[in-house]
Amino acid sequence: MASNVGSRAFQNARLQKKHRKQTDELMPRAVAAYRSGRHAEAQAICGDILALLPDHVDALHLRGVTALDGGQFELAEQALTRVVEIEPRHAEALSNLGLALFNRKRFEEARKCQERAIALKPNLLVALTGLGNTLMRLGRPEEAIAAHDRAIALKPDYADAYCNRGMALLPLARNAEANQSFERALSLNPRHMEAMFGKGLASIALRHSDEALAAFDAALAIKPNAAQVLAQRGRLHQQAGRFDKAMPDFEAALALDPRHEVALLGFAQLSVIRDNIAPAMDACRKVLELNPTSEVAWTWLGECFCKQGDLATGLAHFDRALELNPAYGDAITAKIFLLDFMPDTGFAQHQAIRREWWTRIGAAIERRPPPVRDRDPERRLTIGYVSSDFRSHSAALTFLPVLRHHDHAAFKVVCYSCSPLRDAMTEQCRAAADLWVDAWQMSDEELADRIDADQVDILVDLSGHSAGNRLPVFARKPAPIQVTAWGSGTGTGLPTIDYFFADPVTIPEPVRPLFAEQVYDLPAVITTDPLQGWQPTPLPMLRNGFVTFGVFNRIDKISDPALALWARIMGALPEARIVIKNGALDDALVRNALIARFVNNGIAEERVTCLGLSTRDQHIAQFANIDMSLDPFPQNGGVSTWESLQAGVPVIAKLGQGAAARAAAAINVAVGLDDFVASDDDSYLAIALKHAAAPGELAKLRAALPAMAANSAAGNVETYTRKVEEGYRQFWRSFCSSS
Repeated sequence: MASNVGSRAFQNARLQKKHRKQTDELMPRAVAAYRSGRHAEAQAICGDILALLPDHVDALHLRGVTALDGGQFELAEQALTRVVEIEPRHAEALSNLGLALFNRKRFEEARKCQERAIALKPNLLVALTGLGNTLMRLGRPEEAIAAHDRAIALKPDYADAYCNRGMALLPLARNAEANQSFERALSLNPRHMEAMFGKGLASIALRHSDEALAAFDAALAIKPNAAQVLAQRGRLHQQAGRFDKAMPDFEAALALDPRHEVALLGFAQLSVIRDNIAPAMDACRKVLELNPTSEVAWTWLGECFCKQGDLATGLAHFDRALELNPAYGDAITAKIFLLDFMPDTGFAQHQAIRREWWTRIGAAIERRPPPVRDRDPERRLTIGYVSSDFRSHSAALTFLPVLRHHDHAAFKVVCYSCSPLRDAMTEQCRAAADLWVDAWQMSDEELADRIDADQVDILVDLSGHSAGNRLPVFARKPAPIQVTAWGSGTGTGLPTIDYFFADPVTIPEPVRPLFAEQVYDLPAVITTDPLQGWQPTPLPMLRNGFVTFGVFNRIDKISDPALALWARIMGALPEARIVIKNGALDDALVRNALIARFVNNGIAEERVTCLGLSTRDQHIAQFANIDMSLDPFPQNGGVSTWESLQAGVPVIAKLGQGAAARAAAAINVAVGLDDFVASDDDSYLAIALKHAAAPGELAKLRAALPAMAANSAAGNVETYTRKVEEGYRQFWRSFCSSS
């Protein structure tokens, strides 16, 4: 028996020796194949070696590395795990196992492997950079930067480390520093695709759109099928309003990777903008299947529900996004606007959510030292206006009259234009300014620097929380005095904004303590230029024999309570007609859905006329067919109210419980139409019925109303501008007298 055992042991030893000799011949061939890029051949040779010696460490390690390079992460994990079991102190294998686990999204396990590798071999560069990338995924960017810095200290020409360092800087909003890291990587390797991509990301964050586009284009020249680059280029095009270029990029990215989160979200956002709600919802849900904690997907899915009129579900989705990321600005902004549209909310809720923006976002922005200015109370003042709406936009109709009628001897007017979009309205705004600054490619810090360099005394926000706002600039307070006005008219919640231009009706005295800003009263919260060349038109009711109501507002302002009340009016006046005019009504689905709402409230389809997009002159001309306008609520019309009054068509408005729900009533009061302001639904109905029964009086009012509007302090734009300037001078004198 003993001799048989000894014989088998001898034979096994001879066989092992033979196998080792064979593997010693095979291993260099496997390495050579790998180094030549013949990975399949290398894998096959490693398989041959492991068939002879299953625990051959070098073959297992090379099999793992080759699998890693080929994206076979499960196979890589199996091979590298076995290496570490055999040789627990194999630093390179631990590092590569960490990379395999990283790619399988098991980041905590990856971190432990990489830290063990570094403990064994402190100068192992790939382990240091790998650890940095893992720490990034674990939400520890500061530690990630430290790991990349260690790698750079060991190898100052290590392009990958500079690139990875830049990626770690981005979530900390250290964008300029990130850009420098990417540029350093590119100086070492001009064809480093990931560094070029990172430079594009940093440039987006810095608002350097042209540089971002050039970087993404260069990255795609290196790697044309890089889905992540295509998705981010689409996002850039979308931000710049180049929707026709954005969608093809999103679609190309999704063709390469149907689960790409950025591409799916970009596709969803653009679909919402285009009112294609079903595909947008589908894209958001795909993202949430992959990543249930995506605050972006929750927010845009909420926007989809709001577009469908389900405000409560929309609000719940915004709240979910904020549970996941309390400082996610888009969700806060979405909630701000949604609450303005919800019938059962008021000043307290509206200002509370605006203060949340400050608490969660604005307060974290470093405030600048108080700017030094000449405190002469009577000198010429520099007024800076900041907006993305110096173009054909309803907001521009409210502030262009002020720009145009400023006293330039007393006030220097500087406009900071924050949008790449330009048109004829842009040129009018530019002509009204003493200095025009294209600021759309300036970061918040760069814009604040420019405002300070321009010695702006009073900086005016023209956007509030609406799209394209630059509130982070106002959080820095680059000017001694800051004001919010016109473009939104609902307050901002920023304690760094000193004043809010409003009026006593829009913001009644009892609620003013709720505002972060001090309210300063103008004749009305907004004004607009008188209609050019408008000629009085006869009352349509006199020729038609029935009253025609008009609603020339956005469709999303037509709340269920407003539509139900209009149906009551139409029910009380069986011959009455209603005309709804908005560009969205060119979409048959939107038009049919609106008509269906009227039908469901008992109003026959033939009594409802829907008109779509037209030029502004054609839009105004349609008032010739309207007897009275019905103002929506709780989100009132602003410019549309002025246009109706200037065309001689009175507007029935209801006083609500928020700034946006009182704007039309404020304009009515400003021009002397107090009796067209309702306190509740019943009085709104009563006003409509009263004037429908008195066509003679309504005709007289129609003839007088344009002059009433033009002669009021709110409608006379020169008078209105003087009131604005009185406010500026009062603010400045108060500042000069303060210590």
